[in-house]
Amino acid sequence: MLLLLALLQQIDSTVPVQRGQRLEVSSFAGEIAVKTWNRNAVRVEAEPGGRTSVEIDRSATSLTVKTEGRRGPPSMVDLVITAPSWMALDLSGVNTDMSVTGMRGPISVETVQGEVEVEGGQGLVSLQSVQGSVSLTGAKGSLEVHSVNEDVRVSASSGEVTAETVNGDITLTRVDGSSVTASSVNGDLDYDGAIRNGGRYAFSTHNGSITVTVPPGSNAAVSVSTFNGEFASEFPVTLTETRKGKRFSFTIGTGSAQMTLESFQGSIELVRPRSYRGARDRDHDRDPDHDEH
Repeated sequence: MLLLLALLQQIDSTVPVQRGQRLEVSSFAGEIAVKTWNRNAVRVEAEPGGRTSVEIDRSATSLTVKTEGRRGPPSMVDLVITAPSWMALDLSGVNTDMSVTGMRGPISVETVQGEVEVEGGQGLVSLQSVQGSVSLTGAKGSLEVHSVNEDVRVSASSGEVTAETVNGDITLTRVDGSSVTASSVNGDLDYDGAIRNGGRYAFSTHNGSITVTVPPGSNAAVSVSTFNGEFASEFPVTLTETRKGKRFSFTIGTGSAQMTLESFQGSIELVRPRSYRGARDRDHDRDPDHDEH
């Protein structure tokens, strides 16, 4: 049932929804901003231009919001969507920035030229941009975060994490995952999160450096590969295997987790947590007999 076709006017429409329905939003250009409230309804606010309409269509399984052009592609429209946090969310656009705050269901976001910033999400969370940075915070589940020409950031999230970019850096902070995979071609990679017993961690970059923060008490079998880069560690490691070229392995603790670190042109470094390093440095500063090396 078509609920609304609006031209040349400000839109502020509220449509009732029920559990099980999915929210699908598509806009050619502009911004899609999704926030939450406690009502079982979706509110759509927008100011379409003269060549553009905003259509809202409701079915038994979904509520669809999309922009349409009368002649040619739609003009730039900013959509502000307020929805119940339980709804699954599917956003798509071309020249479109995306932001989501507070959703507690699955989230899918795809844009060609635009930034993606998501806070929340549970289950399958998939975020993709070609010419824009992608950021995910506070999500749980199977998390897939991709860009092509910008940075990727994941923070305060847990589950199975996959982060990929071609020309950008990857920063993973306060991540608690049993499986974490991150790869870049022309960018640095920084991981500061849990290393769980039995977990799988794979970090690779071609023209960038890798920095992994190793929490106290971690147990991991580590495999390192670097061609034109250096390896450094803030704590001693004992090599258990070396292979031709700069390939070697060592074990931290019991070696329960599996970790692979690969960089062709960049350095690879294992560091202590910042709080631990800060406390150690303060202790050294207070020790008059401490020698610097």
